[in-house]
Amino acid sequence: MFFSAFLPNLKQQMILRISIHYNGPQLYIIITIIFLFSLATTVVSVNPKFVACTPRSCGNGLNIKYPFWIPYDQDSFCGYPHFEITCKNKNPILKASNYDLLVKDINYTNSSFTAANLAAYEEKCPAPMNNYSFDKLPFTYSSENNNLTFFYNCTTKPIDYPIYEVDCAENASHSSFAVFHKEVLERKNYSMNECQFVINVPLNMNAAVNFSSLLQMNYTEILKMGFLLNWTAPNCQYCEKSGGRCGFDGDQFLCFCKDKSHLKSCGDGNHWRWIVLIVAAAVIGLVALAMAVIFYQRRKKTSYGLSYTQPRSLSSDPSSWKDTEKGSQYFGAHLFTYTELEEATNFFDPSRELGDGGFGTVYYGQLPDGRCIAVKRLYENNYRRVEQFMNEIEILTRLRHKNLVSLFGCTSRHSRELLLVYEYIANGTVADHLHGNRAKAGTLPWHIRMNIALETATALAYLHDSEIIHRDVKTNNILLDSNFVVKVADFGLSRLFPNNVTHVSTVPQGTPGYVDPEYHECYQLTVKSDVYSFGVVLVELISSLPAVDITRHRHEINLSTMAINKIQNQALHELVDKNLGFDSDLKVRKMINAVAELAFQCLQSSKDMRPSMQEVVDTLKDIQSDGEYKGQSHAEVMDISSTADDAVLLKDDPPPPSPASTVGSKSTTPNASG
Repeated sequence: MFFSAFLPNLKQQMILRISIHYNGPQLYIIITIIFLFSLATTVVSVNPKFVACTPRSCGNGLNIKYPFWIPYDQDSFCGYPHFEITCKNKNPILKASNYDLLVKDINYTNSSFTAANLAAYEEKCPAPMNNYSFDKLPFTYSSENNNLTFFYNCTTKPIDYPIYEVDCAENASHSSFAVFHKEVLERKNYSMNECQFVINVPLNMNAAVNFSSLLQMNYTEILKMGFLLNWTAPNCQYCEKSGGRCGFDGDQFLCFCKDKSHLKSCGDGNHWRWIVLIVAAAVIGLVALAMAVIFYQRRKKTSYGLSYTQPRSLSSDPSSWKDTEKGSQYFGAHLFTYTELEEATNFFDPSRELGDGGFGTVYYGQLPDGRCIAVKRLYENNYRRVEQFMNEIEILTRLRHKNLVSLFGCTSRHSRELLLVYEYIANGTVADHLHGNRAKAGTLPWHIRMNIALETATALAYLHDSEIIHRDVKTNNILLDSNFVVKVADFGLSRLFPNNVTHVSTVPQGTPGYVDPEYHECYQLTVKSDVYSFGVVLVELISSLPAVDITRHRHEINLSTMAINKIQNQALHELVDKNLGFDSDLKVRKMINAVAELAFQCLQSSKDMRPSMQEVVDTLKDIQSDGEYKGQSHAEVMDISSTADDAVLLKDDPPPPSPASTVGSKSTTPNASG
């Protein structure tokens, strides 16, 4: 505002002073530049609503923007009705009817946020939210929530069943408690009629640090984890991509752009501004060139060197553009331009998303030559991501195996975004077919599962021979083509290891339920860590159960723990998928028994007691050929382990949850490495 008012006086003073020293064409040229400068300044004046809706935070680092808004820091048109957030002790609080919700996290991509009842933080004996409805509000409970069930004023408690005590709600004759597991509602020796009332409370289990510590929390700590809510509001995606900020003004959604407000995005009706700026820049450039010529002619005797200086400053470092040249190589991988991949994925159309990998979203695409591709788009272009990007390219380009996913190419590390291009695998993941959205009884018979086990083991043995540890072996990273041929994927966590060391020390990473407990405890990553994870994959193939399931009994949350228990107690039949013919086909029964024995070997606590991946391959070939396991039985293993100081095998007592149950980011990779 001040600058706009000051500009006319500034122009007058400039023209007055310049006219003293110059006249004729020189004066005309300089006045033209001042005029164009004024025009350009007027064109780019900033929309005050764009400035007003700058994202804010409550001091806790959580980014607050549309559809949420903060009074006193932002105007009401910056958000959507019912999304008002107040800052209380640097915590964002959302008022929802009679409840104050503490907003713990916001996912703008998925239109969801994690919230907890503020009472859980402020009261010693908080009452859980129950029978609460969002009928008049734009919020709904997410299907990803799990239920924590509260039982109040009960005459008895479940016998030998893990519960969360609610001490502050108990008295001499009645007890109160909470449970996670649905089995308590189905127990024949316990009836809900023994309690005065029962409340189901939704909880977002992704907030837990790990499952073993979860079972040690009291119920107040559990309530603080919060629950996941989805919201409904006009989509801000296109506005933000065009450089605008979303708002809600006059009962309609608006995109506040730097120049003015638009209905959808800043692209429409905005091109004229750029045309004016381009024309103005061109005219200024021509005028500046004309001035340079005039000054050169006038002072050529004293300032001839000046005309040489400027062009030399335009040189650039060839290394900044060398590897971006189309058709060149990067670690032997073909370099795609960002534009090529943008067009192949229809500008990263959300409907083409195949899933989320550990470090990026995977999109389906098609190249002009007809090849179908999967494009992994890394989340952030920072140093760690670039290092990850280069690591994966270096590994994949040196590997050639029929059971490993193929890398087609990538973008330059200097590109606008880091993108990896893989072959597209159309038949989903093993996890999809075992217990995911493709799981149907009988569609994955035992002979196919046996092939999957052998081909996966063969690929991992090849990696180990190539001095590579996969480090994230799981059924979500085993892809299947249309003929159910295995393609092992996701080398984002892979590590090269030198010949002269037996392990690599690194902070444990991986997926809950698959992580080697010795690696988790000692931070020592070896090829035997992959063997342990593969043991979990074998149990999944036998049982069709996921590696981790919080709804199972506390001693069976980890599938590896459940499998060891069943095998030791000679109750394998309780673990096996009933659709595999275990009870009706003698040959299948022998093979499953043999594979279970092999899985038991792979899941040993001590890495020294596990077979190598090549030994696993040889054993699976023997099993496939005659249905018998020629290695040690689990009884022999237990006998050997009784003399091993560093081996801990499970015997009579129920085992604790495995320390492998570290909860990390959710990673699913259907159809592509990622």
